[in-house]
Amino acid sequence: MQHVFDRGQIARQRSRFRSSETGDRYFLFDWTMREITDRLSIVRRDFPVCLTIGGRGKAAAFADHATQTYITLDASASVLPPQNGIVAEEDFLPVAKQSIDLAVSVLSLHTVNDLPGALLQIRESLKPDGLFLAGMFGGETLRELRECLYEAEIELRGRVSPRVAPFADKPQMGTLMQRAGFALPVVDSEILTVTYDNIFALMHDLRTMGEANAVRERTKYFTPRSVFLRAGELYAARHADPDGRIRASFEIIFLLGWAPHETQQKPLRPGSAQTRLADFLGTEEIGTGEKPH
Repeated sequence: MQHVFDRGQIARQRSRFRSSETGDRYFLFDWTMREITDRLSIVRRDFPVCLTIGGRGKAAAFADHATQTYITLDASASVLPPQNGIVAEEDFLPVAKQSIDLAVSVLSLHTVNDLPGALLQIRESLKPDGLFLAGMFGGETLRELRECLYEAEIELRGRVSPRVAPFADKPQMGTLMQRAGFALPVVDSEILTVTYDNIFALMHDLRTMGEANAVRERTKYFTPRSVFLRAGELYAARHADPDGRIRASFEIIFLLGWAPHETQQKPLRPGSAQTRLADFLGTEEIGTGEKPH
């Protein structure tokens, strides 16, 4: 398995997120949690045991949905609540199989090295008919920043290094949800556009959110300020509003899936339908190889 992310660096970044003074850093987490809560609100059932994965300590809002036990897990101890917190990696869940009624992940799965394995472990941790909900950064996230940093570094240095993390897209996540064995999986996304004064304000916000570059192959050497200045020029020329503020895209992919249970709806077997589609549409059915007259 290829390790794309430096998990030690990610834990350190999340620790700095906890100690940051400004509250504005929470806006993406707050928005994602509201969206997940809206999806959860239409499910009319109790969840005795609830597990939240990631969320920088902000996912405690889901504790209200646990009628018996609430557990939260993160790679950084500093963002965990005083009680029922577990320090662990998302792809090495220290949770017994079929022990969780509801699992929720808030903006943490995008930096997991073994994402297929993490999803499989989450599904296996759920009791039959248990529910999994998640929000994670998707492929359109920071596309403007990635593009401008790439071009600036090529132009000034003749080489590039990874500066923005790779993100999975919706089709990939749909495939991974099915591969992990979730029943009735649903994958959708929203793209948020956030404006900043300049590229340096954007990168500062990423650091305070704990989302700075943590790719293992990132450059470990000093990068001249000229690279960022040039990237800022390209960014302002291509992605600025009339007032001069630059736009940054954040795609949030939402995942929903159930642990299989015999009471769940299942697709009909091919050929088992009682009504022909042609009858419903009021048209003539044409068999394979036949041509209409």
